[in-house]
Amino acid sequence: MRHNQKKKHLGRTASHRRAMLANLVTSLFERGRIRTTQAKAKEGRKLAERLITSAKKGDLHARRQVLRTVHAKAVVKRLFDEIGPRFANRNGGYTRIVKLGPRLGDRAPMVLFELLGEPVVSKDKEEKKKKERPSAEKKSVKEAAKTGKGKARSKKEVAKRTPKIPASPAASKKAKAKTKTSKTTPKG
Repeated sequence: MRHNQKKKHLGRTASHRRAMLANLVTSLFERGRIRTTQAKAKEGRKLAERLITSAKKGDLHARRQVLRTVHAKAVVKRLFDEIGPRFANRNGGYTRIVKLGPRLGDRAPMVLFELLGEPVVSKDKEEKKKKERPSAEKKSVKEAAKTGKGKARSKKEVAKRTPKIPASPAASKKAKAKTKTSKTTPKG
């Protein structure tokens, strides 16, 4: 029975889950804000808050305990020098989870997982940024439509302009013979 087993398994083995959460928290401390699924963020929050509390202590033992989970020394240095002192007067609640809506591929609930003290980015602003950056293909089609150059052609026009490549030399002789006879014979 699973009494007092309050962690989510996230469909992974214990070692994979531990590594994934360590990478998630490392990215959070490195960037200050990451976009992930809601289940991962809720599990990552537990680990992140535990590590920040250790960073607030600031001693060598706490640093070594954090290095067991976060393997990037530069990130540990930032955690102890910047993030830990920022939350010195706060007892827990160092992170924020902002819901963004479902992911397009599988409808998984996506969230913005961030440290407090980072500037807040709303869902609307994030969507506007996506809309402002159309892909290169769409730009070229729009520019062609505005300038009138390179207008889109139908399949028939493209087929007329592309030469037909015969499959074999015998087929090419037959094709040539057909074109010669069709030009010389009068139509009915």
